[in-house]
Amino acid sequence: MALVLHSGLPNKNAFKALIAAEYSCVKVEVVKDFQMGVTNKSPEFLKMNPIGKVPVLETPDGPIFESNAIARYVTRLTADNPLLGSSPIELAHVEQWIDFASLEIDVHIGRWLYPRLGWGVYLPPAEEAAIAALKRSLEALSTHLATNTYLVGHRVTLADIIMTCNLYYGFSRIFTKSFTSEFPHVERYFWTMVNQPIFKKVLGEVKQADSVPAVAKKPVQPAKPKVKEEVKKEAPKPKEEAPAAPVEEEEAPKPKAKNPLDLLPPSKMILDEWKRLYSNTKTNFREVAIKGFWDMYDPEGYSLWFCDYKYNEENTVSFVTMNKVSGFLQRMDLARKYAFGKMLVIGAEPPFKVKGLWLFRGQEIPQFVLDECYDMELYEWRKVDLSDEAQKERVSQMIEDAEPFEGEPLLDAKCFK
Repeated sequence: MALVLHSGLPNKNAFKALIAAEYSCVKVEVVKDFQMGVTNKSPEFLKMNPIGKVPVLETPDGPIFESNAIARYVTRLTADNPLLGSSPIELAHVEQWIDFASLEIDVHIGRWLYPRLGWGVYLPPAEEAAIAALKRSLEALSTHLATNTYLVGHRVTLADIIMTCNLYYGFSRIFTKSFTSEFPHVERYFWTMVNQPIFKKVLGEVKQADSVPAVAKKPVQPAKPKVKEEVKKEAPKPKEEAPAAPVEEEEAPKPKAKNPLDLLPPSKMILDEWKRLYSNTKTNFREVAIKGFWDMYDPEGYSLWFCDYKYNEENTVSFVTMNKVSGFLQRMDLARKYAFGKMLVIGAEPPFKVKGLWLFRGQEIPQFVLDECYDMELYEWRKVDLSDEAQKERVSQMIEDAEPFEGEPLLDAKCFK
């Protein structure tokens, strides 16, 4: 009996088994005339998978469901298959990246994409959380791929097949160029993989999404026909009759809650004035901008914070480190009205150090920033003690990009304003 894959096409989960089969020289036939929503609800299909999910692989020894399990089975039919690595540690890394592709990439793409397609309830806060989690995963993946062509070793493995198939819906349905440009190594990796001859044979031509799909509108329910009440004919009372069209029942939208920082007492420091002074000062920066900052600074209305990246030992590639900082600043955009920041990448040789200075409205780091920007937990935060002249001078040096900084050259300096 030949191996028969029950699934419609295109289907990213079916692609996993088909690509693995091509690499492994295993023949897999795809069932013809498969109709999603019909075939997978039939009694014959439900005997193979009781919950009706696709794909299902029919084998001489019985059916297999779950796409990763199917791809593993097909791969293991070939003895000493290089798709599983060439050593126990490589096999472990293949399994590691398969789990990562499923739990950190596929899940978050689905939570972003599927509600927009109408396959789930669309909730903006849930979408924001999914995108933030996905970006964190893609950044980790991009960091790994900065020094690796493939996920494991120096050739395609099953991890690459499953990772690429899980990225397929992202790139083809919702990842625009402006989104993926934050993760250049993931971009390079994906397009390298989908243009491999075997991948291309199964996937065909892959085109990147031009835009994020609009949220699917819920189907409009037909209005119920109005039924005249006979009681009204018996005892008509005009004063007590209900309105024919009770449009007033629809609750008016509630005003958007104010940010707690907007409720603080007014400050003598006007943040936009400082940002303009910073941007417009081209010469004599210490005498003009730094002096102006301390003249404007309001210690009652604002607070200053130093931050130090916790994992500097990971910063072994200069442009990856700089991209990491850029991503952090992009995700801080929600605080632009209430903050100013400087981020420095320090050192002539790796590992590079990342240090920052932030000015926040209020006396603490805003709670909404801690809640919504996951990068915050990657840094150690320390409030500046302005009674310490050394700390005050350090603030000035960070604002003006003083070099050398603490005895080391600056690789890069970025400003959030």
